Amino acid sequence: MNETLVNTNLQAVVIHNGFPLRSQDVHLATSHWGLEGPDADIEAVPESERGPMLGSLIAQLRPELDLYLVTDGNVEEIAARTGETFKRIFFREEDCDELYPSIMRGVEQRYDTPFYFAVRDHAKLPVSNFHALPVSRGKSIRNSNWIGDFGQFYGMDLFSAETSATSGGLDSLLDPRGPLKIAQEYAARAFGAKRSFFVTNGTSAANQIVVQALVRPGDVVLTDHNCHKSHHYGLELAGARVDYLDPYPLNDYSIYGGVPLRELKRTLLAYKRAGTLDRVRVLLLTNSTFDGIIYNPRRVMMECLAIAPHLTFLWDEAWIAFANSHPTYRQRTAMESAAELSGMLQDSDYAARYEAFSAEFNAEAQDDERILNTLLLPDPSRARVRVYATHSTHKTLTTVRQGSMIHIWDQEFKEKTEEAFYEAYRMHTSTSPSYTILASLDVGRRQVEMEGYGLVQRNLELAMTLHEQLSRYPLLKKYFRVLGVDDLVPREYRQSNVESYFDEKTGSSNFETAWRTDEFALDPTRVTLDISATGLSGDTFRKKLMEEHNIQINKTSRNTALFIVNIGNTRSDVAHLIEVLVKIARETDDKVRDLSTIERRIHDQQVRSLTEEQPPLPNFSAFHPAFRAMDSAINLETRDGDIRSAFSLSLDPANWEYLPLTEAEGAIAGGRELVSASLVTPYPPGSPILVWGQLISPAILQYLCALDVGEIHGFDRERGLRVFKEGTLRRVLDAQKSSPEHGGAS
Repeated sequence: MNETLVNTNLQAVVIHNGFPLRSQDVHLATSHWGLEGPDADIEAVPESERGPMLGSLIAQLRPELDLYLVTDGNVEEIAARTGETFKRIFFREEDCDELYPSIMRGVEQRYDTPFYFAVRDHAKLPVSNFHALPVSRGKSIRNSNWIGDFGQFYGMDLFSAETSATSGGLDSLLDPRGPLKIAQEYAARAFGAKRSFFVTNGTSAANQIVVQALVRPGDVVLTDHNCHKSHHYGLELAGARVDYLDPYPLNDYSIYGGVPLRELKRTLLAYKRAGTLDRVRVLLLTNSTFDGIIYNPRRVMMECLAIAPHLTFLWDEAWIAFANSHPTYRQRTAMESAAELSGMLQDSDYAARYEAFSAEFNAEAQDDERILNTLLLPDPSRARVRVYATHSTHKTLTTVRQGSMIHIWDQEFKEKTEEAFYEAYRMHTSTSPSYTILASLDVGRRQVEMEGYGLVQRNLELAMTLHEQLSRYPLLKKYFRVLGVDDLVPREYRQSNVESYFDEKTGSSNFETAWRTDEFALDPTRVTLDISATGLSGDTFRKKLMEEHNIQINKTSRNTALFIVNIGNTRSDVAHLIEVLVKIARETDDKVRDLSTIERRIHDQQVRSLTEEQPPLPNFSAFHPAFRAMDSAINLETRDGDIRSAFSLSLDPANWEYLPLTEAEGAIAGGRELVSASLVTPYPPGSPILVWGQLISPAILQYLCALDVGEIHGFDRERGLRVFKEGTLRRVLDAQKSSPEHGGAS
């Protein structure tokens, strides 16, 4: 076991009878993890069973490794019980000469990248192109007098591989039957999915494909209002009624967390009490958030299915495509959670456990408060595991820009979703997808299976080095503070009571404990710095890093900067970052020391503004009644709204007007209900603060005024917000009142 955790270069494991129970050379806190539990006595396990048991444990830790068992036991019986665990099982006295070629064959199978190889081979062919794409084969560049530098910069191999053909050993993304089909099957294997699909338009397209496949007009979708803007566009296209839920706010840092499980259960119970639970079709959540806050998907799905057994889940895992490569991360992925949940619901022991639970706890007879305070179990005879995940593979793995994947574990895919999914896939997928992107997705999958564990483990170590250095030196500590799990995950969501994931005494055991038990966990490869002591705003700090020091980061808030340690980073990168932060700290120290009395007062006010005067993060206000009362069958106490109607209304300029922020504040103070006619999205991170048809609250205006990001999509800094005219909304309400559906005249 130790070797599988420590040796990141392992590709295969051969287990022989009679292996030692204790490592004689290596002693780790994780030694024999799972092999020696409180209820297990390894000494009492028969020697013939130790090999299969060890294989099963290694498969849990490192599922990408090929496992082989050599035994003199009953190989036929072992194969029947544990055949899925081992690549091959050999009887000690027979066929062992096949062990080595089996190992090599297994490595070759994972190394195989069928589509990349097909594209590479196609590029070597002497093709005369009488098809589209003049850049194909690079001839339009090679024969040009003016754009040769383009070919020199990118390299001619890139253009030699470009083609519009789907023949000659290649394949069609919209109807894959050859190497692309196989490559996607390999991706499903690597990421623990039943099915996987390549996407070349980024995860924005992947999100819209899944939403459109799962949602029908009028279906209610529950989602956090802080989700990526692509989901809002997808929900509008699908005609969904959306109920936006509030994630927990971290007002001191202008960061949203996740939606608490208690809030998810409360919302589902409200629909159940209203008699409209069957309308709630999908729960859509972001895992992880931009800032690295990660749900416990298994528990979320388990308890939600206990209330709504028909529910389908979409997990936006744009930022954790790497997670399946590491045992600690893997347990919080959608696909691993779906597999565990599926296995649990099919287990006869669980069925007995559920019967005992339901006999003692009759949910129909309980008040909501007790249900909210109880760990619920789904009915195995009713619950179905229907789980989808989208990955921005290009964000955290080795894939070129816009390369993404969709992973599916849906027990009813064939029966309920397949045709709708393929229609949505064809709708949002180009008929001329980039073969470069597709080939890189294939190669990225290969890297995951061959060295993913080692890369993620090293990534964690680099992140911990950065944490340690930033917390060690007095000058750095004076101006920068790393926000830890105790800052970003409130105590009520940390059942482990862990306040720090890593320290000298416990090593990484706190990290593993917290990720196993807590409602929300924090990805330690996301290093968020509180920079308020420098007196610099987040946007100013980001520009300083890039323009003066060639350090690129993506996300800042008013007083924080997010550094994402990825598998491409090196120790030199970390050293460079530390060196630059020391330089900025020293510059700030020198500047503050030489300030005059008046200048010092101004600096202190800047720091105080960034530290103590943060505008509170706004909750989702509400939809205007014009976009809620569209269907009398839906109880008005629920919060869902028809964003398609609001979006459609916003397409006609006659229905809206621009209102500067100062006038908007006055209008609200004067009693006018302001309603957004656009999706207002600060970028980064790309999460809207207003959607079509949403009431604009004073808190939202206050927050919008305080934003200092460079881009706010849907907001014109000179002209202001787009809001619906009062007369427009009155006409909508009058039309609804006269509709036969609402008891009016026909």
